[in-house]
Amino acid sequence: MGEFELIRRYFQRPPPVGSAVVLGVGDDCALLQPSPGHQLAISSDMLVEGRHFFPDVDPEALGHKALAVNLSDLAAMGARPLGFTLAIALPQADEAWLAALARGLFALADASACPLVGGDTTRGPLNLCITVFGEVLPGRALRRGAARADDGLYLSGRTGEARLALELLRGGDWPGRLDAALRARLERPTPRNALGQALAATAGVHAAIDVSDGLVGDLDHILRASGVGAEILLEDLPVAPALQALPEAQRLACLLAGGDDYELLFTAAPEAHPAVLAAAAASGTSVTRIGRITASAGLKLLDAARREVPFTPQGFDHFA
Repeated sequence: MGEFELIRRYFQRPPPVGSAVVLGVGDDCALLQPSPGHQLAISSDMLVEGRHFFPDVDPEALGHKALAVNLSDLAAMGARPLGFTLAIALPQADEAWLAALARGLFALADASACPLVGGDTTRGPLNLCITVFGEVLPGRALRRGAARADDGLYLSGRTGEARLALELLRGGDWPGRLDAALRARLERPTPRNALGQALAATAGVHAAIDVSDGLVGDLDHILRASGVGAEILLEDLPVAPALQALPEAQRLACLLAGGDDYELLFTAAPEAHPAVLAAAAASGTSVTRIGRITASAGLKLLDAARREVPFTPQGFDHFA
């Protein structure tokens, strides 16, 4: 099976009717038509075998995750997905593996109204790189540098389960059982696009980021970009049942520095709290207020008695 037959068989589909795609897979470039008056939001993410996923990963789950991590970036900006490109290097053209990868990829693409519009294939070590395109109204994008002192600090869903699943897959001495639901939190994350778009349309919502490298590490990007600090109330962090039996140090490591959660971390003015809850309900996503933004720099983790808890986070670093 040659390159162009591989693309035709597994990745070429007609553009969805009513989408922003004027011309999709099969030409030198794709043509997209954004809505009038909107800005383009563009992001790329790469998944490399051995660095981002295990060699024996379910290819259907890999197809899902490859797109999900990119859609999560659009969610963090409040942008509506328009389409994506896929560049993939394959050690060999395994037809059963490719069929499963395409199933996972297109299931999420269809559910997110984000069609594949182009890309590239080659032979090489397994590597998937997706570039996703979205649109957002000028001035409505949720940016990292927009947090303000006294904003509430909010988290969608909950963090930590992906980190626990990873540790159990590694076969270490972490307690717990790796069931299908826990593994799905690592391999099939849910991008929060409906919530992101609802927040971008909500007055008083200021800054946002998706939690991909650990809650504290990603929050630090907001704090540095905005020139502010934050307090997190540890008792307010939502804790999944699978994490509740962990020793405290491991539980905090999962909650605060786990990574691969793809939840949204965002700030909003105090008076916007009811509107934030309404946006969460409208998008079918749970949201928890976990702290606040402070004028003074730095992050404080506080226990129930408002005493500072020492914690040295280590977020994911591709070159560490």
